[in-house]
This record gives sequence, structure tokens and C-alpha cells, in this order.
Amino acid sequence: MGARGLAGRLAAARAGALVGREPERAVLDRMLSGAAQAPFVAYLHGPGGIGKSSLVRYAARQAELVGRRVVHVDARFLDADPRRLEEAAAPACTEPGTVLLIDTFEQCQPLETWLRETFLLRLADHAIVVVASRTAPDAEWSLDPGWAQLFTALAVQPLDAAQSDALLAARGVPAEQRGAFVAFAGGSPLALSLAASVPAAAPGTPWYPTGDILTTLVERLVGDLPGAVHRRALEVVAQAYVTREPLLRKVLGDQDTNTVFSWLRQLPYIEATPEGLHPHDAVRATLEADLRWRDPERYDDVRARISLAGLQAVRSATADDALLRVAEWMFLFRDQGGPDNLYNYRTHPHIEDTPLRSEDVPGVLRMAEEAEGPASAAAVAHWLRRQPEAFRVHRYAGSSAPVSFMAILRLDAPLPEDRAEDPVIAAVWDLVEAAAPLGPGEHLGIRRFAVQPGGHQRPSPLMELISRRTIAEEMTSHGRAVTFTVFEDADRWGRYLAKAGMPEVAAVDVGGLRQHVFGRDWRRQTVEQWVQHRARTAVTPVATWPATASTSGPGDQLPRAAFEEGVLEALRTWQTPREFATSVLLHSHLVPSGSPDPVADLRGAITTALDAIQIDPAGVKAHEALTATYITALRTHKAAARRLGVPYGTYRRHLALAKERLIEQLLRQPATTSTPTPPHSSPEE
Repeated sequence: MGARGLAGRLAAARAGALVGREPERAVLDRMLSGAAQAPFVAYLHGPGGIGKSSLVRYAARQAELVGRRVVHVDARFLDADPRRLEEAAAPACTEPGTVLLIDTFEQCQPLETWLRETFLLRLADHAIVVVASRTAPDAEWSLDPGWAQLFTALAVQPLDAAQSDALLAARGVPAEQRGAFVAFAGGSPLALSLAASVPAAAPGTPWYPTGDILTTLVERLVGDLPGAVHRRALEVVAQAYVTREPLLRKVLGDQDTNTVFSWLRQLPYIEATPEGLHPHDAVRATLEADLRWRDPERYDDVRARISLAGLQAVRSATADDALLRVAEWMFLFRDQGGPDNLYNYRTHPHIEDTPLRSEDVPGVLRMAEEAEGPASAAAVAHWLRRQPEAFRVHRYAGSSAPVSFMAILRLDAPLPEDRAEDPVIAAVWDLVEAAAPLGPGEHLGIRRFAVQPGGHQRPSPLMELISRRTIAEEMTSHGRAVTFTVFEDADRWGRYLAKAGMPEVAAVDVGGLRQHVFGRDWRRQTVEQWVQHRARTAVTPVATWPATASTSGPGDQLPRAAFEEGVLEALRTWQTPREFATSVLLHSHLVPSGSPDPVADLRGAITTALDAIQIDPAGVKAHEALTATYITALRTHKAAARRLGVPYGTYRRHLALAKERLIEQLLRQPATTSTPTPPHSSPEE
């Protein structure tokens, strides 16, 4: 087969593989046909891998079919030198009707003004131009009244789900695997094509992107980065629903976040919106999966920092913005399997979340009886009298009629009338008095009612708002010792709540309906600890509800999972001792009862245990790994591996062993009675 024959077959195959893009192809076809009012220049722009080059090849193929000469210029090889571009595109200046294609124009973007004001004016009659760039065109094209009639900008968008499925079908991907591919690729043809290149997995085996695919995608979608801080900034953008400069500052610390944020907003795969920065879906998925594959511990650390920053954002938000900030925080957990994907970060502007109004009371009582029966309605009536401020009512925009309601009660002492009128509250007080008595200034909170008639407690926009309001209340309350939430449908909600650290603690009959109570003791894990723990992907939920009453202090009953996570959190925050003030380990056997300085005693106990694990060569290596990683606080785990002079994989094995040994040593270790001075080293050692 001759070269021209092969080139023709390749062009035909590529044209046949082009999926979607009907609007862009229609514009190119009009230009090639010489139609009246067709633009002279089409400027395709969008992130890497979105399909710009495929459209350039389509234009070339269609031009050849109608007998036009094609001049194809790849700007990667021009070095932003106008003489090089002029030389490469010279035939378009002499032969009428030539189609000039300039791909990867972002590589010589400084030539944009020269191209518009100088070079294009020299082109031969009836020539047309197609430019493809990751960078959007500058505003002068549309501001100039002459160019505004001859120029069109075409933003190449991601493929939709049907188009993505069609592309995968054309590549021979089995139908049962396409859903995972589509979810990962975010409409990026490059990501879809790379995913399709992997041999099909065995039936029933979930697909995930391999390291080779991720490496290629990062190189093609993101390209070269100016420095390490820019990569860390992209790791934040990939995890957070929306990135604003304060979030970047809180996660990256002392880095020049102002400069980095300005750099981020100029990237072709980042969309700058009034809310902040959003990455293209394919870039988000790729960066997230790449970091999780490349450095799982850093992946979890970034998530924990974003989660803590999200908590701070909720606490500093106005009442009107708090639910939106909670929704942004929930985005971290979009893939963690809530019931029917409860954690939905979308806004619901058609629903209003408002305080209870006096005229709402009849509607609220009617909804309670319809959904849960007369006994539940009687309990609602009691709490409407006792704590009307605890109720939130939802209504559709433009309507005053309530469509659902909730109530979060705040209680600091058991009252006989509360017990008599509400069997759920009677059971809750029995639990608290037996297992977790309140101290001075403490109170309990309970999300007692969540009622939406017609779809009772099933996931919906209304239930999402109820969930967000509940979380916002937990994040912003002061003095809350224990918290509870009540659901009728335990099968649907129980597993989800268990993953969030809220086990079922009671079940109560109310008028023949079984109400299930789920509980948490914030004295065993603070809100700050919970939001960070919740964001980590490889940890076991902390059991925060005691099984029996504690006679010698909550620390003696500390569950092992909570203890282990407390040790790891102490290591991660070693360089910020103030974080120890909320450590769950302060309530463990490591801190003597009545200690005048519990934080110092806890740090001393960890230091003593760290020194004690050096009982054999493996223990010495474990001690070195922990010290290099946390005590001297080298900036990255790879830096710690270099300090120790071992391969990164070996270092990670040493570190995993070190954590296991330290935890076991601390579990065996008696309470500290003195406060030895912990080792100090400079982070730059």
C-alpha cells in the first residue's frame, strides 16, 4: 500500500471515530463551502484531550474532499518566533482557497496579536483559518468591529454521557464496563480513549485506571508545571468542589497562594466562576486518581486539610450561606456510597429553608400525622410548644405552604413532661444517664424529626437540605456533648450512618412505628477530629458511643479504633502542639487523672514509646522512619525516604511497621507521671 493510500485510510478512520461535535462541524463545513456570512477564522479552544485536534483533522479531511489545499502547522515547533510561523504558513499567502490549520497554538500564544493584525491580512483570496488552542482567544477579536464579523470562537465542550458511550462502543468496550469509564473520563475523549485501550477486565471486576494511564493523562491533560507548589495547588483543586484563595491558603500554608491562585485561574482546564475555581471533570478525576495511586498518605492528608478548612468555612459563614458551605464540604464524600447518593453537592434554589412561622403549625402537624401517625404528631405538638425555635420548614420558592419539616432539639436536663410526651426522648435520656452523663455546661442535641410526606425519609432534595442543616448545627454548636439522629428507615440509613461514626444505639416504638436512634459522643471524638477522620479513605469509623457506663473516666473505655486514629493524628500534628488540646488520647490511659498539663504528658508518653520501640534492627528503622516523617517534619514522604537513604517503597514499609509498633507500645505503656522533653529538630535538617 502506498503512503497516500495509508494516509487516506488513516484520515477516513479518524473521521469515522469522531463522535458528536455537530455544532463545531457545522461551522467548519460552512467555512469550507464558502457560504455567505461564514467566518474567516474559527478559533477552537478547550483543555487538553477535549478533542480539538480531532476537529482540526476533520477540517483537513473535508478540505481535501472538496479539493482545497491544506497547510497544517503544529505550533509546538515554532518557539513563538513569527518568522517560523510565517515560513510554515507561506503557501496560504499565495494559493487562493487554502485552508490554514494551526494546532496547539497555546505554544506560541504571544503571537496572537501579530497573527490577527499582521499575518492574516496577507493570506490569499478565499483562504480560511482554523486555530486550536488550550487558551481562549483574547477579547480583541470580538471588540474589533471588523474582526467581529469574520471571527468565531468555538469552546469545545466535554462529550455528554450518550456520546461518551458511543465512543467507547466504537472502541469495542463491553457495555457493562462503559459506565465506570464514562464516570471517570468526564467527557474527555482522550481519557475515554486511553481507558478503552486497557484490556477488558473479567466480568464482574470493577474497572479502575492503571498507573500508566494516569501518568499519560496527567502529562497530556495538565502538561508541565512550574513547580511543586503548583502541583500541590492542583491537588487541592482536584478534591475541593470549589477553590477560593482562603482555602488554598489554609491547605498550602505559607506558600505564595496569591500568585498560585492567579496561575490556576488562567489554566485552560480550570473554569473561573463567581463561586471560585472548578476544574474540568476529566482533569479532576485524573489528578485525584493519580495522587491516590502515587502517594496514598498525601492523598488522605490533602483531603483531611480540605475537610478541616470546610468546617472552618461553615463556622464563619452567615446563616444564609451555611448550607451552601456544608454542601461544598459534602462534595468530598460524593463517592462514599450514601443512600442513593445522599451526599449531593448541588444547590436547590427552588426550595427555601426557613424558620417555623406561627401559620405553619397546622401544616406541620398534618404532615406529621400523614407520615408517621397520631402518636408522632402528638410528640411534634409537644415540641412545637416547648422549642418552636428548633423547627425548620421547607417550602417551594414562591409558595408559603410547608412541604417538609425537621426539628433539632437542644436539651440539657431530663424533664418529666418531655419523657411523658415523647418516648424517643425518654429512651435517649435513659441512654445518656446510663452511659454518658452530661457534665456542667454540656447539652445533648437530637435531630428528632425529618418529615416529607409522600416520600418519607427517602433521599430527595428535601432530605438533602435536612441533612445539610443537621450537619451545620453539629459543626457550629458549642457545649454539645452528645448528639442523636432518628430515622424510621434503619435499613436505608443505618450503614451510611455507621460509616460516619454514628452507630444505632436504640430503637423505640412510637404509635406502632419503630423509630431508630443513632448516637455520637463528641467528648470521645471532637468535631475537628471527626471531619478530618471522615475525609481519610483508609480508616475505620471511630465508635463514639460507649457500650456501658464508665466508672473511672471516658479514657478507660476508649475503643481501640479511636485510640489508633488518635495516635496517627498526634503524629500528623506533632509540629502544631495546640492541636493536641482536642486529642482523643487525652481521655486515654496515657494521661494521668488530674494531670496539671495533660498535653505535655501525652506528648511525653508518645516520645517515651517512640524511644522504646528501638529494641531490634527493625525497630531502629521504624524509629528512624517515624522521626524523619513526623518529628523532624520533612516536607514530603519522598524527602524522608531520601533522608533515610532507602527506596520509597522500602520507606513506606518501614513507616507502616513503625506505626504498628508505636501503637502496640502505647497500648502496653503505663500512664506518664513526668513530662520528658520531646526531641526537637529543624524542619530543614
